[in-house]
Amino acid sequence: MDRFLSNFVHNIDAKGRVSVPAAFRQVISTRGIHDLFAMRSLTHPVMDVGGPELMERFERRMDAQDPFSETFQDLSIFAFGDGTYLKFDSEGRIMMTDFIRSHTGIKDRVAFVGARDYFQLWEPDHFETYRNEARERLLASRSGGTASARAPE
Repeated sequence: MDRFLSNFVHNIDAKGRVSVPAAFRQVISTRGIHDLFAMRSLTHPVMDVGGPELMERFERRMDAQDPFSETFQDLSIFAFGDGTYLKFDSEGRIMMTDFIRSHTGIKDRVAFVGARDYFQLWEPDHFETYRNEARERLLASRSGGTASARAPE
């Protein structure tokens, strides 16, 4: 079990802590991840969370740029200036900080969503809406038209 798979909705406690799903903690342990890095998604009100691979992905993009270019600066601000480390407590919980909440709209529940080598933190209703829209887009692309024009199976 070395991929973040599936989705889980967990309640946030009164102190702002939430338990990372056991399946995700197992992946974190198997991969030897000691520090979780979180950054805002560019395209959705979501936090991308992962280990060193997540940071290395952005560093490779940055290494391909002229270090004096605006693109390099943008990537640097996005990955390092707009990211944070998440710390586990002894119970396997992380804090839902203001940084996370302001970008995602998360209030009292959080959806943990697997994304192969990282996972995402979503506001549960936003995730459900996005998941349904993604399914419709995939069905439409499979049929070559719009999802509503597709013949019933």
